[in-house]
Amino acid sequence: MIEGSLLAHLLELRTRLIRIVTGLMIGFIPCAFYARELYTILAQPLLEKLPQGGQMIATDVATPFFVPMKVAMMLAFVITLPYTLYQAWAFVAPGLYSHEKKLALPLVIGSSLLFFSGMLFAYFAALPLVFEFITYFAPEGVAVMTDINKYLSFVLSMFMAFGVTFEVPVIVMVLVRTGMITIEKLREIRPYVIVGAFVIAAIVTPPDVISQFMLAVPLCLLYEVGIIIANATLKKAAKKSEKNESQKSAESADSNESANTSETSTATPIPTPTENDENKK
Repeated sequence: MIEGSLLAHLLELRTRLIRIVTGLMIGFIPCAFYARELYTILAQPLLEKLPQGGQMIATDVATPFFVPMKVAMMLAFVITLPYTLYQAWAFVAPGLYSHEKKLALPLVIGSSLLFFSGMLFAYFAALPLVFEFITYFAPEGVAVMTDINKYLSFVLSMFMAFGVTFEVPVIVMVLVRTGMITIEKLREIRPYVIVGAFVIAAIVTPPDVISQFMLAVPLCLLYEVGIIIANATLKKAAKKSEKNESQKSAESADSNESANTSETSTATPIPTPTENDENKK
């Protein structure tokens, strides 16, 4: 019985994975036709800040082909992510309790939106400032030439760093809702979080002050946002539980009252002697 259930789950997992890969391939085909244009858009933050004479180069033979294809695959993954998450949800949902389902869906949607927000923040805000700062210090007479493959790796690492950073409110809320940490403890360790944010920013970003601040400051702010959201959800959950308890107590009181009324109505009355009964005696 257990082996049959395990086999059924494996077959279901195989079906979901095939659907995910198929959806990814379908999304990749149209993106591949515009791979060059997509890479140009991705490289725009650097191209706008390059000094006169600077350009992007390809140092390997196959790089001009494979790098745009990587960008097309990345965009296809982003486009098909809702479908991928749906397939993952369809596989996991039957094994979840109702309260877990209510919590999981908002978390998946919220974390996805926050991750994309982090990527957009990196593209429109962080990368232009970082490249402007770096190219400003290029010595006169030095031509800035960036390899397109190294640029892609750099941008993807920045996207990942900012995307994960924007997940901080979700992480904080999950830790609080699961009881692993309290709001008071989060406020207590705030100074250590600020120091840790700058340490993390120094590790995952290029060695310049601008990019470190662009990552560390949002991380600290999002930590505070996470505390506010977690506190609000806890208060909402407490009010809901109090309301449910009051409803249960009211229903219990109503049921006890109705039970007492029914007992009173069904009780047999004791007959009282009448005048005729006394005359008969």
